[in-house]
Amino acid sequence: MRPRIVIASFIGTAIEYYDFYIYATAAALVLGPIFFPSSSQTAQQLSSFATFAIAFIARPVGSAIFGHFGDRSGRKATLVASLLIMGTCTTLVGFLPGYAQIGFWAPLVLCVLRFGQGIGLGGEWGGAALLMIENAPAGRRAWFGMFPQLGAPIGFIFANGIFLALAASLGDDAFQRWGWRVPFLMSAVLVFIGLYVRLKLTETPVFTQAMKQRQPARLPLGDLVRHNALRTVLGSLTMVACYGLFYLSTVFALGYGTTALGFSRPAFLALECFAIFGMVIAIPISARLSDHVGRRPVLIGGLVLTGLSGFLFGPLLGSGSILMISLFLFGELFLMGAIFAPMGAYLPELFPTRVRYTGASVTYNLGGILGASFAPSIAQMLADRGGLNWVGAYLTAAALVSLGAVLWIGETRHVDLAPEASGAPPYDLQPSQALDSLPSLSDI
Repeated sequence: MRPRIVIASFIGTAIEYYDFYIYATAAALVLGPIFFPSSSQTAQQLSSFATFAIAFIARPVGSAIFGHFGDRSGRKATLVASLLIMGTCTTLVGFLPGYAQIGFWAPLVLCVLRFGQGIGLGGEWGGAALLMIENAPAGRRAWFGMFPQLGAPIGFIFANGIFLALAASLGDDAFQRWGWRVPFLMSAVLVFIGLYVRLKLTETPVFTQAMKQRQPARLPLGDLVRHNALRTVLGSLTMVACYGLFYLSTVFALGYGTTALGFSRPAFLALECFAIFGMVIAIPISARLSDHVGRRPVLIGGLVLTGLSGFLFGPLLGSGSILMISLFLFGELFLMGAIFAPMGAYLPELFPTRVRYTGASVTYNLGGILGASFAPSIAQMLADRGGLNWVGAYLTAAALVSLGAVLWIGETRHVDLAPEASGAPPYDLQPSQALDSLPSLSDI
């Protein structure tokens, strides 16, 4: 059973992230000139990055919707629905005419489809993480929770690899006219594969056991706000650096590298495909380590190094050297993987079973709004006005925010995921002493 669960969680998440990242890559490369009126290159790029941000605003909405049904009815159905919504919206982007053909309808419909992508991904991560950790053996939750996290870099490699192949094999004119649409259209095939795997899943034992002990929450989001509001806020803040680090090192760096630094599209896409392997390497190492020594020390170490790496942003990315840029981005994405890996267990461990899907999903995706949605746009403005050193300062500030949240929350490794079923005291008394001290909304 566990191999099937691992495959379903990993493949589905990889497909969802592939869909999400092909938009991010296209936003950095071609969407500005195609879907927005002619003006300066910077204005078109900022408009394209603005549509990129819409999905992050939609993701908490998707979290609330899918979390509601996931906490009341189970994890399986919501995972199938999220994959279907994401795939449909992604495929339709591939058919969408540009501004030259349908005028203002082009960016308007593009925004609607991007919003739909956010809804789909908003329900994906929490369900996939819970599918893994609620089936995990004792002491290995971070290791099992790693597989949805691995879906992110694998989806990125697949997305950028396809764009790299197209950019290298097609001329600029063909790539602009139709080549960029191919990765979006391929999503339809991938979604059918993911659906086939996920329809064979069964419900997690932790959820099944919890539902036998007590009725599901009537309104999980309401329970989350009333009893776990501060946990949700702090959990979201832990994700700020993780998101910022990734999107500054990929979307912003790709746009900056192919404009200000003068790299060709194939060259910089190849460089980023190399760099993402830093994340692939770091995720299993960090997951294994966080099961042995705890989530907190792993996250603290990763966040301290991330803050320090902000001081290298300007000197290395701005050097123009392929070697320096490659090593820098590899290192940044290695740090991203080190922080990202424990989150598959860390965020769900903050919440009781009856609101865990909602809590983990909302927390993860609120962190996306704070850390990622406007990160490429902010970085672009900082780079235009003050240079790359200001972008590095922005990353350092994000790391300090997340570090403060991790220090406040404390350790979660020994949390019982189903205390009601085991006869343990109420969930809110289970986590570490630091986490115990977090008040509910009624205490604030």
